[in-house]
Amino acid sequence: MVATAQAGLSGEELQAFRDQLAAGRKPRVQFTEAAGQIAGQIGQVVGLGDPAESDEFVVVRFGKDELPFSPADLRVAPRGAAAKKAAPAPEPEPAKPAGPPFVLDQPVKAPPAPRRAEEPPSAAAVPAPAPKKAAARPAKAKPAPGLTVTLAYAEGEWTVAANQGAKALAKPYVIRPAEALRMVSLVDVPGVQEAVEQILAAERAEAEAQAQRLRAELAEVEARLAELGEAG
Repeated sequence: MVATAQAGLSGEELQAFRDQLAAGRKPRVQFTEAAGQIAGQIGQVVGLGDPAESDEFVVVRFGKDELPFSPADLRVAPRGAAAKKAAPAPEPEPAKPAGPPFVLDQPVKAPPAPRRAEEPPSAAAVPAPAPKKAAARPAKAKPAPGLTVTLAYAEGEWTVAANQGAKALAKPYVIRPAEALRMVSLVDVPGVQEAVEQILAAERAEAEAQAQRLRAELAEVEARLAELGEAG
């Protein structure tokens, strides 16, 4: 009764390989049928990679090459196991040409050319190592939306508003001109503070003119009251 060969390396065997590699030994393995044409060949484990990066993390020295394989392609080599070599197929004998049939009044056909002997199959090709999977790049953190604070002047009023992205944090609300000037003084931008000062100067001049008009109107009202008082 023939025992069934073990399919692939187990986790315990891989851990034992790591211990042996750490001790300076190179454990022998045998390629399983999953490895394809090199099944039955013997190699030496020279390194173990990270299973999270690639399924083929067992590096095996096979002849002059060191190639990565998956645990399913390998098993622990039995004691005394030797590498199996593919025996060349026997070269077939060339077919004997048949003689032409003897038929009267018919042209004689030339005998067929002898078939060329088939070449023996070439040695088993070692499969090229599969490309390793690239490590996944970490996802970039989404930047927080920008914060915008707006100082505006319109129709004789100063307002301040604040937005973060498309979200309104503070709706425009009215502030005093002195507060607006103090905010602008914190921004070291040429021309901005001068523009605010010009606006405040224009407002001050208009307020003074209005105050003069009101004082003139008040003087007229007081004179009128005085006249009415004398008449009474």
